[in-house]
Amino acid sequence: MTPIQLPQFPASYWTASQPERASYPKLDQDIETEVVVVGAGIAGITAAYVLARQGYRVALVEAGEILNGTTAHTTAKITAQHDLIYDELIKSSGKDDAGLYYQASAEAIAFIKQTVEDQGIYCGFTEQDAYVYTNAEAYLSKLENEAKAYEDLGIPGAYLDRIPLSVPVLGAVKMSRQAQFHPLQYLRRLAELVVEKGGEIYAHTTAVEVSPGDNPVVITSDGHKLSCRFVVSCTHFPFYDGHGFYFSRMHADRSYVLGLEAEDAYPGGMYLSAEDPKRSIRYADMSDGSKLIILGGQSHKTGQGICTIHHYEELQKFAEEHFRVKEIAYRWSAQDLVTGDKLPFIGRITASSPNVFIATGFRKWGMTNGTAAALLIKDLITEGESRYERLYAPSRPLSLKTIGSFISDNADVAKHLIGGKLQHATRRPDQLAIDEGAIVQVNGKRAGGYRDQDGKLHVVDTTCTHMGCEVEWNNGDRTWDCPCHGSRFSIAGEVIEGPAEKPLKQLQA
Repeated sequence: MTPIQLPQFPASYWTASQPERASYPKLDQDIETEVVVVGAGIAGITAAYVLARQGYRVALVEAGEILNGTTAHTTAKITAQHDLIYDELIKSSGKDDAGLYYQASAEAIAFIKQTVEDQGIYCGFTEQDAYVYTNAEAYLSKLENEAKAYEDLGIPGAYLDRIPLSVPVLGAVKMSRQAQFHPLQYLRRLAELVVEKGGEIYAHTTAVEVSPGDNPVVITSDGHKLSCRFVVSCTHFPFYDGHGFYFSRMHADRSYVLGLEAEDAYPGGMYLSAEDPKRSIRYADMSDGSKLIILGGQSHKTGQGICTIHHYEELQKFAEEHFRVKEIAYRWSAQDLVTGDKLPFIGRITASSPNVFIATGFRKWGMTNGTAAALLIKDLITEGESRYERLYAPSRPLSLKTIGSFISDNADVAKHLIGGKLQHATRRPDQLAIDEGAIVQVNGKRAGGYRDQDGKLHVVDTTCTHMGCEVEWNNGDRTWDCPCHGSRFSIAGEVIEGPAEKPLKQLQA
C-alpha cells in the first residue's frame, strides 16, 4: 500500500475550490466617501455590506487580493461554542457578560443564516451540532462545569458520554443548531452586493495611516487619500494604532489544517478537543458529492516552536489513527490574534477618536466574532450605541488575567528580540538546496535565504520592519515569520501579515 503523503505545497481548500475570483481595481486617486472599511475578511466585507445596506457610501480597501487572507484559511465553523468559554466567563466577568457574549454570537449565526436565505447564496450552509469532547480524565469536570454554564445561560445543549464521531471520548458537551459553510462563496456574494448598493472595493491598496478628526482621512502607501466620516479597521493588527498599543495587547497564533478524504462515511457534526493539542474536525461537501474532512489543530505562537512541517505531520498521524484516509488533498495554516481576556477588541479605537473603529482579536472564532463585530460597529455608526459595546470595548479595564497575559507576552517579545540579534548564521546562501530556506550569512551579517524550485536564490534582510525583531524561516508554509508580533513575509520579503507594513529588504548574495 502506498503511504499517504502530505501535499508538497500549502493550499486552502476554500481558495482551490473557488472559480476565478472577481477582480477589483487598485485605488489610483484621492476619493471622498462616508465610510472607509480597511480589510476584506469576514468582518470587513460584512461591515461594508451592512453599512451599504443602510444607505452609507462605503469604500472597502484591501492590501492584497480580496478573499485571500485569514478568512480564506479558516475551518469556517459558524458557532457560539468557542471552546470551554462560558464557565470561564461566568467566573471572571459574571453571568450577564457571559450571556451577552453568547447572544452576540447567536445573533451573528442568525444573521448569516438569514442572509444566505434572503440572497439565495449557494455556500454549503448547513446546520450542525457542535461538540467539545475529551478523552482525558482531568477535563471531565471542566466539561461538566461548561454544561452547567449552558444550563444557567439558557444555551441549547447537553452533556454527553459519547459523540457521533469515532474518536475516543470520555465526555462531551454539545451545543445544538450551530452551522458551517464555504466562507469564500458566502463573502464573494456579499462583496458583489456591496458594489450593487453603490459601494467601492479596491484591492492591492494598503492603508498605512489615519489623519484623525471629525472628518478623518485614510492614507495609503501610495499617498492617496480617502476622506470620510468613519473609519473601520478590520485588519488583524489595526493598521492604525491610535496610541492604543494593540501590538502589545495581543499575540499571534498559528494553527494548521488538513483537508482529507476517507473511506468511511462522515457522521456529521463539528468537533473540538478540550485538551491540547487541539483537534478541530468538520466536513465540507465537494463538487463531486464526496465529503472532505477538515482537520485542524497544533496551535503555537507565530514564528516560534518546532519546525512547522511537523505540525502537519502530527495532524496526519491523528488522521491515520482515526480515519481510513484515502488521500490528504490539501494542507494550509491560519493566523489568529488572541487578547489577554479572550474577548475580541471591537468598537471605538480610543475615546479620543470616536469615529475610528477596530475589530480584531477573534481568537480563532472569526466567522461569528467577525460577523458580530460588523453588526456591533454598524450599530455604533447608525445608532451611536450597542448593547454589546461595553463588553467588547477596546478601552475596557484590564483584568488581572489581562495584565498577566500582557506581562507574559511582552516578556516573550523581549526574549525573542534579544535572542534573534544574538543568533549567528554558519551557512552560506550557495549551500542551500532546491526548496530549502534557512538563516544564512551574507557579508558577515544575518540574512534569510531560500532557493526555489527553479534554482533561483532569494535572499532578504531578516530584520522585521515592524519593530526590529529577527524573523525565522517557516518551512511548512515557506514564509519568514516574526516571533515577536506575528508579521509574515514571502520568500521575496513581501508583507503577507501585519502589523509590518513595509517589506523585508532584498539582498544580493
